[in-house]
Amino acid sequence: MRYSLLFTIAIFLFTACKKDKFTTAPQIAYKSISPNAVFTNIPFQVMPVLTLEVTDAEGDLGFTGTDTAKIFIKNLLTGKIDSTLRLPDLSVATGRNFKADVEITLNTSIILEGSTRPSPKTDTLFYEIYIQDFAKNKSNVLKTTDPVFIIFP
Repeated sequence: MRYSLLFTIAIFLFTACKKDKFTTAPQIAYKSISPNAVFTNIPFQVMPVLTLEVTDAEGDLGFTGTDTAKIFIKNLLTGKIDSTLRLPDLSVATGRNFKADVEITLNTSIILEGSTRPSPKTDTLFYEIYIQDFAKNKSNVLKTTDPVFIIFP
């Protein structure tokens, strides 16, 4: 009886413990894309902004002048990966158990250029995103759930 009570308590403790949301490899979660439609005939319009939640146990993200954490965005329509995006200098905000929302402006201006489709040309874009910290730990890869509509009238 005594062992079954100890076993029950041990099982309860293991199931009651939450998984640590701060891991060595950064973690990202999709929050939103806004606006989700781009009309190419409207000059100076606002480009879509992708918002992600980023967490990291060590907080080794951002730009330090000599080391850079990168954002990788793959356009699933073209298969192209943009690896030129860098997180800004986060030295004042980073530390253990780092958590923040990151906003990324998506460049959608050349997606359907030169297309032979009849007008109006419209396409639906989805993206895969991941980040890499200073130690080159790769985050989870996520796919946007909301599409971006590119419209050539």
